[in-house]
Amino acid sequence: MRKILFISKGLNASSTRYRATDFFPLLEAAGWQPSHITDRRSLAARWNILRAAAKADTVVIVRRTYGPFFAKLLRRASRQLIFTFDDAIFAKSSGARSAGRESRFAATLPLCDQVWAGNHYLAEKALQFNSRVEVIPTAVDADRYSILAEKPCSTLDLVWIGSRSTKKHLVTVLPALEAAAKHLPMLRLKIITDFSLESDRLEILSVPWSPETEHIELASAHIGIAPLPDNAFTRGKCGLKVLQYMAAGLPVISSPTGVNREMVKNQVSGLLATTSPEWQEAIRLLAQDEELRKTMGATGQRQCHEHFTLASTFQKMATTLTSTP
Repeated sequence: MRKILFISKGLNASSTRYRATDFFPLLEAAGWQPSHITDRRSLAARWNILRAAAKADTVVIVRRTYGPFFAKLLRRASRQLIFTFDDAIFAKSSGARSAGRESRFAATLPLCDQVWAGNHYLAEKALQFNSRVEVIPTAVDADRYSILAEKPCSTLDLVWIGSRSTKKHLVTVLPALEAAAKHLPMLRLKIITDFSLESDRLEILSVPWSPETEHIELASAHIGIAPLPDNAFTRGKCGLKVLQYMAAGLPVISSPTGVNREMVKNQVSGLLATTSPEWQEAIRLLAQDEELRKTMGATGQRQCHEHFTLASTFQKMATTLTSTP
């Protein structure tokens, strides 16, 4: 079997799951022997990476970028070197420029045989340093989310899934949700995450994130929300929240940022909102119309099954793997 090694910051990172380990069963079925190694940015870890890379037929770097010295060592150790990323790792999370991140990005990408970018915005950035760029979108196990889950009758749940690092995006829309709750007393915000959030004007249910329960918690909500500011970093986001909501059959209210604008077909599979009044109106519209929620949710679910499944995305990966020298 051909050996393919994935290098990432750790198995618990979402990028590792969605850009690497979720595809391990499909890789194995296609005749590959996938493995993973964590880059802890220590000398010992780097030495282990080089040794493991020398034994693999293909090495895939997941989001990690390097200075010129180690990047060249890894290039020499690898028969085939691929870079995959699903975030604007060349910028700070605030959207501001980062000379260090840009420098490592520029040192790593030209040495790769292929670059897999999660969306067209990221692909355009990668093309500045490598002409062999493919758009490999983020995908989900759509069947896993497509379950019948009982939804509460006493509340109407907006759901948000994320981590502490993206809490700031949720907080920006909290005043609009609180304002909507004035006129919709059944409204509740359900957050699936690693932090808690409090409000005097809106009931908030905090549910610990777990890979075993996230799909059930999503499917048992009524509306998925994806607030996201527009800057150089957020434009690199690959719409994972939106995909999860759609796979679970939920209508989506999203900011029109990056690929979210493309994934959420406005007034078809969800609603796009920027200002507080737009968010409030979108919530009101979906809260008061159960049939509209079902129709939009079903449309988004079909879209997810047609374009963003693991199987369809793996076909693009497999084609690249066999065509890259």
